[in-house]
Amino acid sequence: MRRTRTIPPIFVLLTASTGCAMTVMDTNIVAMVLPTIARDFGASFADIQWVVSAYVLCFASLLLPAGAISDRFGRKRVFLCGITTFILASLLCGLAPSPQMLYLARAFQGVGAAFLLAPALAIIGHTFHREAERNRAWAIWGGVMGLTMVLSPVLGGFIDHYLGWRWAFFVNIPICAALGLAVVLFITESHGEAERRLDPAGIVLFTTAMFGLTWGLVQGQSQGWTTLVSLAGFVIGICALLAFIRVEGIQRQPMLDVRMFRDPRLVGGVWAMFAYATCAQVMASLLPLLLLNGLGRAAVVAGFSMLPFALAMLAFPYVGRFLARFLSSPQILVLGLSVTGMGNLMAGLGAQTASWALIMPGMVLIGSGGGLLNGETQKAIMSVVPRERAGMASGLSTTARMSGILLGFAVLSGILATMIRAIMMGRCDGAQACATAPVQADAIAAGDWPQLLSGLAAGAQTDALEQARLVFSQGFSYALFTAGAFALISALVIHRLMRARTPKV
Repeated sequence: MRRTRTIPPIFVLLTASTGCAMTVMDTNIVAMVLPTIARDFGASFADIQWVVSAYVLCFASLLLPAGAISDRFGRKRVFLCGITTFILASLLCGLAPSPQMLYLARAFQGVGAAFLLAPALAIIGHTFHREAERNRAWAIWGGVMGLTMVLSPVLGGFIDHYLGWRWAFFVNIPICAALGLAVVLFITESHGEAERRLDPAGIVLFTTAMFGLTWGLVQGQSQGWTTLVSLAGFVIGICALLAFIRVEGIQRQPMLDVRMFRDPRLVGGVWAMFAYATCAQVMASLLPLLLLNGLGRAAVVAGFSMLPFALAMLAFPYVGRFLARFLSSPQILVLGLSVTGMGNLMAGLGAQTASWALIMPGMVLIGSGGGLLNGETQKAIMSVVPRERAGMASGLSTTARMSGILLGFAVLSGILATMIRAIMMGRCDGAQACATAPVQADAIAAGDWPQLLSGLAAGAQTDALEQARLVFSQGFSYALFTAGAFALISALVIHRLMRARTPKV
């Protein structure tokens, strides 16, 4: 008689949590090497934006369908497919001969990330049933994710300094190979209790909407906000988004049931998740640029300089659990967004003069507010959705998070590039200087110092580099001010929405 092998649940949990952590680790490590990529390729700032945006775009667009596919075809099988895709894409990223090939490979990597995260989350939910063990499992999962966020910038700094930016992608290969072996050994196959129908129309329209809006934002800062190419992106994105809402509203089994949004509390929860991602979580990708290009810190030093932000993000979910004894969930959301907003404003004031004494406490506040929001946003969404829609609500919250990172990075980096160009144009004197100012502004935004300093005498290069870093820091301050204002406005909106009663249907 054949014995059934019993696998300790902790092995299943750690395997699935590592799959989720890979998506965070890759994002944060790549953020540390972006300036080096720009200098190596002589890439424009728009190219650098696409290195991040192409990955997050495919990640965000495919999370909902990835969940449906893993339920239908088997979570273990899809998890292994996601790992394989991630390995191949990481190899292509590391071997990319041009920025265009790099962000195409990054798009492929985003596909792999979606098919890593969705089945991994489903495996955890399937394995742990009782409330106590499920809460303990998600606490361990959160610890793994938080520890990854703390260590990734430091690891990225070491990789950039000692190995070169290509190893930011190559490092994924052995880790994912070991992860694949663990999946084979420890994960048993499982399916959804009821097969979820795939929604090709919804997938295509949502992806088109996100791509169109991102295209408009990236092209707007490089080509001009009123040019045909950027306006076309906005028009296509908005039309596709409206069509997505319409298509999802008339289907019997939609990928996203838009009728759920009749409850203003769900709207508030989703808005809170989006605002958290846009104003706090996106800073894991943006703040390294300020440290590297604005403050002129070496990659290793910049990695350690991210610790105040990352440690606060790691610690404050536990503070949020303590505050939950005294405050309601909406009050914690409002508090978290208010702290995040004030942190962005303080860091923005510091960036105006490249003052670490103000930037560092601002980073701590951003991380603290983000930590309060991290667990509370998910709970706020899940608590107002019927139990039978829990899977869809979980996918919605993750998609709102990734969409917030995508659009937040595109908007804030677009503001950064636009303000750098405005500062450079304001400082130029004479027709020839004004003609070269846009080229210099793009080099400053990308952190491409060799291009910026080429042709200058050795004695003038030091002063020019110092001025360029100050211009970058000042341009970055406006992105931080925008994030701060959006966080504070969102706090007021969510306070209003979460107080509303559920309408009778």
